[in-house]
Amino acid sequence: MDTNPFINQSIQTDMNRIPDLRIISANVSPIQTDGDYVLYWMTAFRRTGWNFSLQRAVEWAVKLHKPLVVLEAIRCDYPLACDRFHAVILNGMYDNRLDFEGKPVHYYPFVEERAGQGKGLVSALGDRACVVVTDVFPCFFMPKMLRAAADRCRVKMESVDSNGLAPLGAVDRVFTTAFSFRRFLQKGMISYLQEFPEPDPLFDIQLPMLAALPEDILSKWPIASPETLAGGPDILKSLPISHHPEPVSGFTGGQAAGRQVLKTFLSVKLKSYDALRNHPDAGATSGLGPYLHFGHISSHQVVAEILKTENGSPDRLKAPARGQRTGWWQLSDSAEAFFDQIITWRELGFNMCFQRPDDYDRFTSLPAWAQTELNQHAEDPHPYRYTAEELENAATHDPLWNAAQTQLVREGRVHNYLRMLWGKKILEWSSGPQEAIETMIYLNNAYALDGRDPNSYSGIFWILGRYDRPWGPARPIFGKIRYMSSDNTRRKLKLKAYLQRYRV
Repeated sequence: MDTNPFINQSIQTDMNRIPDLRIISANVSPIQTDGDYVLYWMTAFRRTGWNFSLQRAVEWAVKLHKPLVVLEAIRCDYPLACDRFHAVILNGMYDNRLDFEGKPVHYYPFVEERAGQGKGLVSALGDRACVVVTDVFPCFFMPKMLRAAADRCRVKMESVDSNGLAPLGAVDRVFTTAFSFRRFLQKGMISYLQEFPEPDPLFDIQLPMLAALPEDILSKWPIASPETLAGGPDILKSLPISHHPEPVSGFTGGQAAGRQVLKTFLSVKLKSYDALRNHPDAGATSGLGPYLHFGHISSHQVVAEILKTENGSPDRLKAPARGQRTGWWQLSDSAEAFFDQIITWRELGFNMCFQRPDDYDRFTSLPAWAQTELNQHAEDPHPYRYTAEELENAATHDPLWNAAQTQLVREGRVHNYLRMLWGKKILEWSSGPQEAIETMIYLNNAYALDGRDPNSYSGIFWILGRYDRPWGPARPIFGKIRYMSSDNTRRKLKLKAYLQRYRV
């Protein structure tokens, strides 16, 4: 069994206890000790390992000596539901069905075949449960869905945070810069590294097995068949979801694919990540974003594998913690550069969404200086203006921007560096910052495999000044918001193959 390389094996079991800060009471209902099972409602961390939520559900099942039921469901009416995202989620459910086979758990995959079909399922299962455990994800429609389910649940419901190395509850404020957040993380990192979830929380666990779910539940909400979970074109076509955008050709979601992408990154790409990650032609980025977003892989697992590859040790962490971007981990330049992305920048986005749930995706969440600059220049003349439809169809005068938008539509991703330019030009070509925000959020959420995520909103709002500083002199439209141009980008980056591949 894989283990956390920073934890002494003799104390592995004790050290793997779930930190209290990660467990949030979602309601005030009581535990029903005479219930039939413990229910884990899997919503954000759609994986069978490295998952604090599943680990907590296992703890309850062991403590109460009850069977464990894992419900993983997919609605057909979530915002922007389409073949592209459904296919990835179904890939993951197919993997989970296989991974749970032979383990002391009753896996219950449910796929809505008509809008509203799943309504009442969580409540019906919860009525027969001792306790319900679910996931914390501070973004998109997920918090609202959790609150609604918790209000209807007649037994105790806990939501568990398995999003990143630092528990969301460990941070009591919004951090406004990556530097200040990095310094905060570094001060607590040794304890975070000793609080990893178990790679397989069901390993060597003995639990009673549930013979079957109640027939009245299964007749109303039937278990999805293996054929449905395979998510082929005919299955997707039969579901009442948008069939545009279509699934990304050659992309497979789920744990198995995520593990393979991580393996390739570690063995082939990591060594050159720092030097080549900004060059689209080099193909040096990790490719892990979609798997992290859909919960098919954990940042804990990624960090643990890199530490193992690099022979990382807590004794090598550089003191004092001063927020330094390089050198603190005492690892290779590439490993440290990647850690800054998957830990600092990724978790900074989760911090914003968790601390400002009402406006993390709105203009009002920008720093005061950025709001002032954008408002002052909102009426500046625009040399070019494009409608949302023209932008969506990559119909601009700029070949590089068109290539980035084409990559987004075709492959569900934009190269990390070009994503920044992509957003800057949308600001430049929109009637004002509010329209730019709406366009960026729509295009990113509708097409990107890793969209609808705290990390996505960080990227979009960084374009408008979040986590940044004023850059003089003031320019038309941008004011002192950091400026980027396609000409400068073409001079800095290796783009020949990229432009050819995504030529419109």
